[in-house]
Amino acid sequence: MPINITMPALSPTMTEGTLAKWLKSEGDRVESGDVIAEIETDKATMEVEAVDEGILGKILVSEGSENVPVNDVIAVLLKDGENVDDIGEVSASAKAKAFASFDESTHDTNDNMKVSDFDNTAINLPSKDVNVKAGNRVFASPLARRIAKEAGIDLSSVNGSGPHGRIVKVDVEKVKTLPQKSSTQVLAQFHDDFDIKTNVFGMAYKEIPNNNIRKVVAKRLSESKQEVPHFYLTVECILDELLTARKDINDKANGEFKLSVNDFIIKAAAMALKAYPLANVSWTDEAIQQYLKADISVAVSTPTGLITPIIRSAEDKGLRDISTEMKELAGRAREGKLKPEEFQGGSFSISNLGMFGVKEFAAIINPPQGCILAIGAGEQRPVVINDKVEIKTVMNCTLSVDHRCVDGAVGAEYLQVFKRYIENPVSMLV
Repeated sequence: MPINITMPALSPTMTEGTLAKWLKSEGDRVESGDVIAEIETDKATMEVEAVDEGILGKILVSEGSENVPVNDVIAVLLKDGENVDDIGEVSASAKAKAFASFDESTHDTNDNMKVSDFDNTAINLPSKDVNVKAGNRVFASPLARRIAKEAGIDLSSVNGSGPHGRIVKVDVEKVKTLPQKSSTQVLAQFHDDFDIKTNVFGMAYKEIPNNNIRKVVAKRLSESKQEVPHFYLTVECILDELLTARKDINDKANGEFKLSVNDFIIKAAAMALKAYPLANVSWTDEAIQQYLKADISVAVSTPTGLITPIIRSAEDKGLRDISTEMKELAGRAREGKLKPEEFQGGSFSISNLGMFGVKEFAAIINPPQGCILAIGAGEQRPVVINDKVEIKTVMNCTLSVDHRCVDGAVGAEYLQVFKRYIENPVSMLV
């Protein structure tokens, strides 16, 4: 009997996804463990491996199809000795469902399309993400369009190799020659691609559709702010010794690596959790979960939204290892290539906006974690030391705490330990 291949749930929050690319074609032999497709989830673009083996008999959902519900049939796998005729009603049912979900707003570009067109071919519906320029339609998958925006590539100049000439990921990568842009530049370019509209008050605006990542982040943060009793504690940390240590280490590295202030902060936060584990907790209705390792989630801004890659067991890693791992994770986060285990979980979060000149802010807790540490900018201020006023580089750090599992005194004592590590960075190295 043919085996249905369904849209997998690749994260706990995933309810639907975009089928970005098929890596196997109809008629191809599929072995267990083969990568058969790329799927855009609510957090990243991930590869999907086959569980069973056989022949890919029918593809029911085409590349670029958006909002495909989890557990919907996307293809049918044939066992040895079976053929396409054995698919029968499974295929017809899935094709009918796909046709019913087809966005009617695109019917004007497909006037000759009939249900009979679906009988003996894979469903290759044009993506909803269709761009029209000077009367010429440019069909591209959402993943290809996103990569093109990041690289500054004009899709009208790209030849598509996908079904019906659709532009897919590999087409864009062949012509990607422009230097990498910052998230701010990418977002600015992304926003420029939308038409200007006017509301009932005569105000001009651009309507930017919410992607899966932003929808999930919005839902989770709204639930966190509404359901988790937040309270906030702020300390000032003097950075001068840390900055001196960072400069000395980087100078002696001879370009082999370069530590950032954020690397020291990750290490200090983890060491403080090791020294004071009462803050390394999560709340459940049955019990408080106290973690044995400091798995630090670090907020990273990407063109498609916020994501928090994790430095696992950060208390056991050196600054160089943390720096290397963080750069690698952040780079893949911006490319949408993180694996689920690289951003799901974590026992404690850090959000650093100091590089943008933000002096102080209070972050929203990342459930189910009990704490998130918000890092402000280091700035020179007058500080009284031994009854004398001195100019020091000072950084404000605000701890947002879930009061259900972390009491005020616990949060305050954790910050004191963290402050000692930041102000005496040598103590992190012994």
